[in-house]
Amino acid sequence: MEAPRWFGEALAAPYESRRAEVEGCSIHYLRWGDPAKPGLMLVHGGAAHAHWWSFLAPQLTHQYHVVALDMSGHGESGWRERYPRELWAEEIMEVCDHAGFIGPPVIVGHSLGGMVTMVAASRHGEKLAGAIIVDTPVRRPDPESEEGARGRMFRNPKTYPDLETALQHFYLSPPQPCENTYILDHVARHSLHQVENGWTWKFDPRVFLRVSLTTTSEYLSKTRCRVAVFRGELSGLVPPETGDYIYELLQRNAPIVEIPQAHHHLILDQPLAFIAALRALLADWEHSIPRRVTSMP
Repeated sequence: MEAPRWFGEALAAPYESRRAEVEGCSIHYLRWGDPAKPGLMLVHGGAAHAHWWSFLAPQLTHQYHVVALDMSGHGESGWRERYPRELWAEEIMEVCDHAGFIGPPVIVGHSLGGMVTMVAASRHGEKLAGAIIVDTPVRRPDPESEEGARGRMFRNPKTYPDLETALQHFYLSPPQPCENTYILDHVARHSLHQVENGWTWKFDPRVFLRVSLTTTSEYLSKTRCRVAVFRGELSGLVPPETGDYIYELLQRNAPIVEIPQAHHHLILDQPLAFIAALRALLADWEHSIPRRVTSMP
């Protein structure tokens, strides 16, 4: 499928590649837009990376200074011995500081990144303008961790003789249809790197070994900033009943936004619908931010 014009223009948009040191690990991130604008942090899912957002981030720079990081164990960031979600949340907050956001940012996290966003909103909510959780299951483990426990690619990543052979082995987890082959090719190419014997995946398989004792629902119920939830209409990981459960956990005080005809990886299969919904929500939040009333002398 030929890539549409908007996609090519997004990838051609200028961005900066930077690094921050967090708890002894080099964390890589990308940033777009004017640093004088409000901050927006984008957090990828398990076994993914910052370039899952690189065709979307430029669509948000009119109003925001946009950053997408590689959590440790992913992409171009360093690896650790252990990957507690709490430490990933600290990486998010440290990168927000390193990027120089001018005020409290909004965090947007997909799947596993949504779980880490919940942790950040619970532990550091007073430093955030909001948290947007994108198709993240609350009652069950994130899909990448389930795949990491039993799936062959995640548990024991192979090395392939050349890039094209490796690309043929890229697939989404959980499996789903996605007609946007140009997007799949883009994220697949950024998911691989060359090693001595060929090409292999960039993530550390140990990222799927869970060490947190606090459940996702506990963190979600203790969030200390505004929260919104996005789900794909056709998502098998966040069906309507899970959305209802999340709504109850948030005391009916957060919007649940459904993206039509979208599966779990909705940022890949319905990217423009996702961007339109995200822009609308952010505009509403910006408009409805309470302003301090200055007393008259």
